[in-house]
Amino acid sequence: MKIEKNLLPKSIVELIIEEDAKNIAKYRKKAIAHIEKNADIKGFRKGAKIPENIIVRQYGEDYISKITIDFAIDNMYREALRNEKVVPVAQAEIKEIISESPLKIRVHIEVLPEIEIDAKYKKIKLTKKAISVSAAEVKKSLEEIETKFTKFEEVTDKKSKVKMGDKVTIDTEGFENGVSLESTSMKDYPIVLGSNVLVPGFEEDMVGAQLGDSLELDVVFPKDYHNDAFKGKETKFKVTINKLEKAVKPEFTPEFIEQLRGQKLDLDGFKKLIKEEITDTKESNARMEEETQLIDALLKVTKLDLGDGILKTQIEKVYTEIKENLGQQNIKVSDYLESLKLSEEEYKETNVKPTATKRLQGELILHKLAELEKLEVSDTEMEEEIKTILTRFGSKDVLKRLEELYIPGNKYYEELKQRVKYRKLIDSFFEVKKAAVKK
Repeated sequence: MKIEKNLLPKSIVELIIEEDAKNIAKYRKKAIAHIEKNADIKGFRKGAKIPENIIVRQYGEDYISKITIDFAIDNMYREALRNEKVVPVAQAEIKEIISESPLKIRVHIEVLPEIEIDAKYKKIKLTKKAISVSAAEVKKSLEEIETKFTKFEEVTDKKSKVKMGDKVTIDTEGFENGVSLESTSMKDYPIVLGSNVLVPGFEEDMVGAQLGDSLELDVVFPKDYHNDAFKGKETKFKVTINKLEKAVKPEFTPEFIEQLRGQKLDLDGFKKLIKEEITDTKESNARMEEETQLIDALLKVTKLDLGDGILKTQIEKVYTEIKENLGQQNIKVSDYLESLKLSEEEYKETNVKPTATKRLQGELILHKLAELEKLEVSDTEMEEEIKTILTRFGSKDVLKRLEELYIPGNKYYEELKQRVKYRKLIDSFFEVKKAAVKK
């Protein structure tokens, strides 16, 4: 077999492969055996031994030649990959059969792109922002949990007054100059005062009213209201309070906290845990920002020509993630695309492709840099990383499952090791800037 190798743009390797004429006979035998196995010839049961001359008479030399060439090309391609140490990243393309005798083909194979990183990368130094969490942020998180688990108990005392945080069920209708306005009538509409769901001023003006009261509220719609017909409009709303429910907030007892996080903690311990969770979230977001910042800097000193196939795969991967995220929000992809007035292909080109390109460039550059820097992750570093992960979980069952996953050789362990390696790499480009401590 003769092989000529050429490097083309877009990370394409061109192989011109010529098979030895003496080998074609063995591919013809394979073709005959393949046809024989699947033949449907009168007088022979399927799978039976059939003389070659009968197969030739039944199927013709042209068909046998086609199958022979298919077998030959498949073998030529695989052997050429091994000999030239070419690793495809996408489906190869047979560009042409140059000749049949001798059999000679031209194949285009997309491979990982060559990455040239200028030595200037060593001079890149970026600033890492230190992470801090204020007491106000912890308090806000507690309030959000409190709101989520707040229950409401109905009151029947007509003298009970409405206040912020109560839930009221109302009938309401808007009027302008005594004429009812379209789309303003609501029956038995529940609203928690202070949730700011209704027009500004509406909820506040109900404070102090009593169960069963009928009110008239003067409301001015905001100038930037989403409905053009109501922008800046002065409207009188007639409101009847049909039902009043008082908020019953949860108590942060050790038992309640255990239901929330699987750990029996007092309030101070829970606040500490929440602070750790907020810190983790901030650090995760900061790392994504730092990686983006670093990739932007590295791209300026890197030559990288992405192939079409590997980029197409990444585009589909990112698009699948977007669809899954929309699905979690109960949003249909078709509805989402319709709201953007874009077809699927247009959306992929304008919205998905830039994200996929940047992500793929980043992955390839970081992988190359890790090789250049000869970065390794020690067993001690992995033990510390796993220990940090495990301390976040209080459930013994969860801990046991995680301990079983993070074993050397296990794919979860190796994926974690790769993440730690990239984190070390990214951190090496950043200098820490101390943040002011928030009270």
